[in-house]
Amino acid sequence: MGWSLLNGQILSPSWMPVSSACTGRLRKTKRKIQGYAKELGEYLKGKRRDFTIAIDWSTLKPFQLKALKAVYAIPYGETRTYADIAMQIGHPNAYRAVGSANATNPMPLVIPCHRVIGADGKLHGYGGGDGLPTKEWLLKMEGVKP
Repeated sequence: MGWSLLNGQILSPSWMPVSSACTGRLRKTKRKIQGYAKELGEYLKGKRRDFTIAIDWSTLKPFQLKALKAVYAIPYGETRTYADIAMQIGHPNAYRAVGSANATNPMPLVIPCHRVIGADGKLHGYGGGDGLPTKEWLLKMEGVKP
């Protein structure tokens, strides 16, 4: 059974009222999600270039952390190659591992893994949306000609 509302009261799946503390947390979470959705919507409409959304980096392994922080720093409308990122983080031969780290990105768009391209200038790998067509669309939206 799913969650339900009865006269504005949030009910649990067992049809027992949820405590007011839990209701407060749910409202806070809802506000946070609405803020995230607002920023993502603005970005997709071309009205936002940077996000204020907090990122929980604690779930990442050390290499993933280095790689994804380097990706996070790629400015709007610019690209870097997997090899560029590998070189930047001190592992010049680890460009494939950079691709693997991108595949673990916990916050696509916010951590802009779509801005990472192959050394040949072509688009390689993207797990969001419809894959490479989505990556191409995002880059074009940012003014990049992939």
